[in-house]
Amino acid sequence: MRILHTSDWHIGRTFHGHSTLAALADVLDALVAQVRENAVDVVIVAGDVFDSATPAASAYTLLDDALLALHETGATVVMTSGNHDSAARLGFHSRLLRDGIHVLTDPLAIATPITLHDEHGPVHFFGIPYLEPAIVRHHWADAESALRSQAQVMTHAMGLVREGVAAHGGRSVAVAHCFAAGVDVTAGLEREVRQGGLDMVPLASFDGPDYVALGHIHGRQQLSERVRYSGAPLHYSFGEQHKQRGSWLVDLDAGGLAGVEWLELPVPRALVTLTGTLDEILADENAAHADAWVCAIYTDAVPQHEPMRRLRERFPFCALVQHQPAGADAADERSYAQRLRTAVSDVDRIEAFLEHVRGGHGATDREAQLIREVLDDRVRAEALV
Repeated sequence: MRILHTSDWHIGRTFHGHSTLAALADVLDALVAQVRENAVDVVIVAGDVFDSATPAASAYTLLDDALLALHETGATVVMTSGNHDSAARLGFHSRLLRDGIHVLTDPLAIATPITLHDEHGPVHFFGIPYLEPAIVRHHWADAESALRSQAQVMTHAMGLVREGVAAHGGRSVAVAHCFAAGVDVTAGLEREVRQGGLDMVPLASFDGPDYVALGHIHGRQQLSERVRYSGAPLHYSFGEQHKQRGSWLVDLDAGGLAGVEWLELPVPRALVTLTGTLDEILADENAAHADAWVCAIYTDAVPQHEPMRRLRERFPFCALVQHQPAGADAADERSYAQRLRTAVSDVDRIEAFLEHVRGGHGATDREAQLIREVLDDRVRAEALV
């Protein structure tokens, strides 16, 4: 049996205010082509199908188009809900779908697999929706008091999977959406589903199935030969720009896991981060990035006038501008309040303020001269009162 493992489609998510629906539609078209070209039997979508619990109508349209196209290849689809999805809405949607498309959102059905067959016999697919401890632990009254973290409920759920594997026999695949110990996250991207280290699911919890298809982390990860994250099919953050997009192509033979191959997906628009002074970023040498999503980090000592307008004249898809003055990391580590307390004169106080708002850069020689002139004028004016 040949399986394609994908996850985290996040239909409806925006990229710095820009819709991603058209780009995601193109990528999913490429994924459908890969399913057809590689004679895939089963497509797994491991959670976060939508980006919101209340997706717009256009998001449902894109999902329906993708599922219909996958169905037409002859592949079966097995989909679970993630922490972004509404399990109830996704589950209701599943009732409207045709045979061969399975949406698994019920915690009470974790031990009940979707069973498919190949020439070697049955393969059982166990779907674990995203499990919020406070919501799901009452389902298991005998263990409720011990299920306080996501790690605990996921470990319990995998115990139910192992019971299902033992009861049904044959080969098995588990699909889950969680934060596993040892993964490398993209800062500020994956919504937190953990509290300290308590909700990091230990790798040992996934023992049992021949393959475990995980979702939630947006970059591909291999925790073991049989436990993997596929990542998202589209870039949703500049922090992901160097991470490949794609899916895992998984083969099962009579004995279980036979091999895993990475299939890359196209990137509709490249992402690039440009760092330097604003003039350096706008220089001709960066003209090659005119069609890319651009994050511009300009290092001028002081904020520049209308930087986004100037950047978009050269980079129409500039999505993010950040001002990070050069040398700011080496600035005085004292707080602004501490600098004010040690200031002796008005010149010192103004200098402290300028360093605070300029990332460590004080007045230039010309500015210092102007400051002294203004302060001198004030002294003379006060003397006449």
